[in-house]
Amino acid sequence: MEVVVLATFIFGYVAITLEHTLKLDKLIPALMMMAVCWATIALNLDSFGQWLDPHSGNLMDITSINHEGKIHLLEGTLLHHFGKTAEILIFLMGAMAIVEMIDHFDGFSSIKKTIRTNSKRKLLFIVSFLAFFLSAIIDNLTTTIILITILRKIIADKNDRMWYAGLIIIAANAGGAWTPIGDVTTTMLWMAGKVTTVKLTEYLILPSLLCVLVPVIIASFLPVFKGTMEIDHSDDSDQNKYDGLMLILGLVLIIAVPVFKSITHLPPYVGMMLSLSIFATVSEILSNRSISFTNPEADEHHKGPTMKALSKIEIPSILFFLGILMTVASMESLGLIFNFGQQVSAAIPESVFVTLLGLASAVIDNVPLVAASIGMFREGVDAEVWHFIAYAAGTGGSILIIGSAAGVVAMGMEKISFFWYLTRISILALLGYLAGIGMFLLLV
Repeated sequence: MEVVVLATFIFGYVAITLEHTLKLDKLIPALMMMAVCWATIALNLDSFGQWLDPHSGNLMDITSINHEGKIHLLEGTLLHHFGKTAEILIFLMGAMAIVEMIDHFDGFSSIKKTIRTNSKRKLLFIVSFLAFFLSAIIDNLTTTIILITILRKIIADKNDRMWYAGLIIIAANAGGAWTPIGDVTTTMLWMAGKVTTVKLTEYLILPSLLCVLVPVIIASFLPVFKGTMEIDHSDDSDQNKYDGLMLILGLVLIIAVPVFKSITHLPPYVGMMLSLSIFATVSEILSNRSISFTNPEADEHHKGPTMKALSKIEIPSILFFLGILMTVASMESLGLIFNFGQQVSAAIPESVFVTLLGLASAVIDNVPLVAASIGMFREGVDAEVWHFIAYAAGTGGSILIIGSAAGVVAMGMEKISFFWYLTRISILALLGYLAGIGMFLLLV
């Protein structure tokens, strides 16, 4: 039956990678393979001889356990993995809501005010470092959307914007790798207790920075980034008067989440909910709405920034993560991932495996890769391998435009073709990726 579970994952994942060809949203095969995998386990529970204890992380021999005992074990394991997955999803939903409320006040438009140069080379460095540091706080997908939207307002030439978008993808993915709130994969490692905020930043800020600097410096000497351009600032006066305030407040509250965790030792989603509640309170006050208590039908509550933000949360992405993480959990429970990890460790060096994992993330979604790697290794908190995985999975996706959410959204917004990116940006991304690996190995 292990073969059936593994085959279900493989077929489901093929369907996910062929999302655009099949015209089937990736959340559908993700949820389906999750349900089929766990149903297969439940219906054939007595045929399994080993089980991974989710609490101790050790493989158990369950051949001597009776059917009722195995059912109890299954229920406890399922509840454990769903709880851990729910922690990640609630955390992401809170972060998404804060980002949406910042956008409600046109907070990200205030970034445009900082761009005053008409030099193409200077603009390249400005947007790349904005992407790098902004994606360390909010996700790389949102960062890419924000910066490309700004570029579309100030740069008329489409070919120029495509080049800038390519470097933004690299910078946004690299920026998300060195903080626990910058990328889904680093958040997963952080919430799984594999890395801490201080050590993650200590290990990865220089490799991630080099991952950006190498391609940006090389690109700055290309003809497309030479000379000057006209910067359009015609709509600067139309911005919300609270834009800068809400941008700063939102980013500070997100950054405060790791601090809250280090002080209280509570799960990160608790801190994110606190930050969300504070930000929502300020948002509602500044929106200056009146709520009618005598005439409920006149109540404008549902039109406020909080409700609008919650309605814009990407539920398909949340459900996709649910399906992927719970599917990987099913294979982990059967010991398949642990056994695979043992075989890989015996066959090739750990550093080679993680480097290949990063390259694979250019083709395969990095969420299941990282979820699987968590079940492969048994090293303790802040072990070098966890930080290496965070870097490789976070930055390797930049090598191909389809390798990250940032790349896919840029592909759609600027109509960048796969081969245009492959022939112009991929080599820059690969050089940055390898340079960062070299820096990481030197530091450790």
